Amino acid sequence: MNVKEQVLKVVQELPQDASIEEAMERLYLLYKVEQGIKQADAGQKVSQEEAKERMRKWLR
Repeated sequence: MNVKEQVLKVVQELPQDASIEEAMERLYLLYKVEQGIKQADAGQKVSQEEAKERMRKWLR
């Protein structure tokens, strides 16, 4: 599915009373997920243990 098709699908799935802000938030989430997949495919990822350690530091 190309980007235009993905955007149209997101917009079509919004409730009828959705705001522009809600639409933009969903599109931004789609963008961030795509970026994360590209990074993971490129080997730019951390182990579950490293993620847990980072969370421990952030939540102190």
